[in-house]
Amino acid sequence: MKDAYSFDMDDQGADRSYGLMVEAYNNIFRRCGLKFRAVEADTGTIGGSFSHEFMVLADTGEDQIVNCTECAYAANLEKAELKPSGPDAADPQKADLKAVEEVQTPGRKTVEEVTRFLSVAPSELMKTLIYKSDGDVVAALVRGDHELNEAKLRNALGSAQVELADANLIQQVTGAPVGFAGPVGLKIKILADHSVRSIRNAVTGGNREDLHLRNVNPGRDYKVDNYLDLRVVMPGDPCPRCGAEIRFGRGIEVGHVFKLGTKYSKAMKALFLDEHGSEKPFIMGCYGIGVGRTVAAAIEQNHDENGIIFPIPIAPFEVVILPLQMHEQEVVEAAEKIYKDLSDSGVEVLLDDRDLRGGIKFKDADLLGTPVRLTLGLRNIREGKAEMKVRSEPDNVVISLSEAAGIVREKVKDLYGSVK
Repeated sequence: MKDAYSFDMDDQGADRSYGLMVEAYNNIFRRCGLKFRAVEADTGTIGGSFSHEFMVLADTGEDQIVNCTECAYAANLEKAELKPSGPDAADPQKADLKAVEEVQTPGRKTVEEVTRFLSVAPSELMKTLIYKSDGDVVAALVRGDHELNEAKLRNALGSAQVELADANLIQQVTGAPVGFAGPVGLKIKILADHSVRSIRNAVTGGNREDLHLRNVNPGRDYKVDNYLDLRVVMPGDPCPRCGAEIRFGRGIEVGHVFKLGTKYSKAMKALFLDEHGSEKPFIMGCYGIGVGRTVAAAIEQNHDENGIIFPIPIAPFEVVILPLQMHEQEVVEAAEKIYKDLSDSGVEVLLDDRDLRGGIKFKDADLLGTPVRLTLGLRNIREGKAEMKVRSEPDNVVISLSEAAGIVREKVKDLYGSVK
């Protein structure tokens, strides 16, 4: 792990340090030849006011990311925001709100089971989830076709962590076993996703075993303490910045930056004297790059059926020389001369001087992913030729043996230029 920290006297300085580090990380990963995005991320247990993850785009990535098709907005799924949409719940005095109705739902607990049994859409059902939060118990409401985002709930509560209540606590709070909780009559704090505000005549748990309620409406039948963005973003949701379409992808996290604020400087008594001689805590930032993960992500993004295709800035060697007949003095001398010329000019070059068949050397060179391969065979040498192959390109190129070192050196420069 590459780690760095910044210490500033005020928020303006901390924001400037953070911005410079984000720019530096963008430059680093771009120069590594990676396809990546800097995405907004939740600060999690590390804390702080905001953070960004640097995600290498790959179908095998461990994290799902969301980005706008029109503007620069991008975030991981945990952080991705939603703006309130849809109308507020209608005035109970004016709206066509039906009377609450009790419905027996024996053994039906899940959204799928209840909606199929009652012949309603999942969007017409409201889930009531009971959570423990730093010693308190709260209820979180989301539509049946949505999933609660625990990171958003944790941030909304200002909690160090939240976790789903166990069966005993759910029974104690609601009077019902798992699967039958509802907001009507609850005596705990209730938070709801914005989408719940506009729901009409919803189906909810009835806080009794094997019971659900129809025609439950906010304001009339239960009170919400606060409406918030609490759910996971889904396909079809609009960008929270510009309203355009969003798309989903996957990424491998290779870097993470945080504006930490004073959480750690206060704890460590990392103080400075301001212009008035008063002690104040530094405003900190922290910045990390996973060096090993960056290499692994580059391989995940750059390979084919034959092996690795390293972007040249992070390749262990820029050039590999393959002399095919190590028992022939002409081949050995030509290979060693080009090796010395390239090395003396600063090119990182590997000479495969093993006395093995050419097929093995070719296969190993492909597996290693060295960006440029130079092959020297006895017949070509006697004709004053050599073969150059760029790992990312399909075809070999026959070049002049006398000019081989210079041609390879220029090709290496060209490859570096393509990622700057």
